[in-house]
Amino acid sequence: MLDSHCHLDDSSIYEDRERIVKEAKEAGVSLMITIGCDLESSKRAIEIAHEFEGVYAAIGFHPQNLENVSDDALEEIRKMASDKKVVAIGEIGLDYHWFKEKSEHDNQKVWFNKQIDLANELHLPISIHARDATEDTYEMLVNNPPKYGAVLHCYSGSTEMMDKFDKLGLYYGFDGPITYKNSVTPKENVKRCPIDKILTETDSPYLTPTPFRGTLNGPKHIKEILQEMANLRGVSINEMEIAVENNFKRLFETNED
Repeated sequence: MLDSHCHLDDSSIYEDRERIVKEAKEAGVSLMITIGCDLESSKRAIEIAHEFEGVYAAIGFHPQNLENVSDDALEEIRKMASDKKVVAIGEIGLDYHWFKEKSEHDNQKVWFNKQIDLANELHLPISIHARDATEDTYEMLVNNPPKYGAVLHCYSGSTEMMDKFDKLGLYYGFDGPITYKNSVTPKENVKRCPIDKILTETDSPYLTPTPFRGTLNGPKHIKEILQEMANLRGVSINEMEIAVENNFKRLFETNED
């Protein structure tokens, strides 16, 4: 089992990261990607990845963390990306949920584009945050395609938009919300998603799946997400696990040597 998107550097779980990774591996989760959101969290993600076998890092600037971003800071990300444990640029993208002003949207687009360019230069895939900004995310990816693959983290768009994203060859990450009783669209998206483009995520410590809602999330809960995927698609959990593993290894280049 694989967690393609978690935040082991988050202050709520960082001090317990050794236990959290141990519990994940005991639960059968063999590979995890811990995601950076700014310069400091990206540095920490790499440090964490080097602490544990089977843990890798994605680095970059989240659209909520652009206040102090600069070309010099992006240059630091470029240098850090040479680390063998870095497998993606992310979490990058657009967030119109917390940011309402056009000037904020325009600034997010500038840095999203710059980070797509960086990923293309470095031959890396990207992990995309797109909250309440699905249409603009699509338009940007059409105009500046990620050349080495991309995953729409915690995909929450419509099935109609999925039809459009499919033409770009994107992958889709699904998290705890697919287990929530009233999450109709996420469940439909899991059913609709091409089998060769689906990925499991936890977004730990957030989005804890049922029946553990109300507690901090961890990569150990990938099984609940995987099982729900299998149930929704009418296949065995083993079939689902094999499909996700193949997709993960196709998108992310991981190597412990």
